[in-house]
Amino acid sequence: MPPRTPAQPRRRESSRIAILDATRDLLGEVPYAKLTIESIAARAGVGKQTIYRWWESKGAVVLDALLAASESAEGTGIELPDSGDLTRDLKAVLRATTAEFADPSFSAPIRALMIEIIADPALAALYQEKLQQPTHQAILTRLRSAQHAGQLRPDADLTLVIDMLYGPLTQRWLLHSTTLDDAFADALVDGVLHGFA
Repeated sequence: MPPRTPAQPRRRESSRIAILDATRDLLGEVPYAKLTIESIAARAGVGKQTIYRWWESKGAVVLDALLAASESAEGTGIELPDSGDLTRDLKAVLRATTAEFADPSFSAPIRALMIEIIADPALAALYQEKLQQPTHQAILTRLRSAQHAGQLRPDADLTLVIDMLYGPLTQRWLLHSTTLDDAFADALVDGVLHGFA
């Protein structure tokens, strides 16, 4: 009789999924400050040590839970639309970003993560590796395509373009200074591209 395939990897994966699901559910029910590893473990039906085997901190669990939700909604990997019209594509991306920032279920945990990142270098490195760098690279790829197509100046500093697109958006979001909407996203794209076209 052939040996049975061990079920351990399947159990591990189902536990990981249960933890990420529990984290997202709890984020919708309690403020980030009241979310605990104990409450996540209880909701997921696992021991605390199971969580600490995979994640070093609550912030790391929350980051992975948000990334997993984003991947299941959009598919794996980050890729910007490329219709051939850079203005249209960037407006679509910035509109989606402002919509996320305006959604309390997304905005509240990300805002709390930003606070933790300031004091936690390990979480900051994780955030850069899993979210900031892949996003930056995807935008850079789209901007390079536009540059090769003659839609951006050949000498345009593409990293500066990204900073100018996302800097004002992030500042307004962090400071709650004004409503984030499609009109703001469109004006931001128009203003930045005017300087680099």
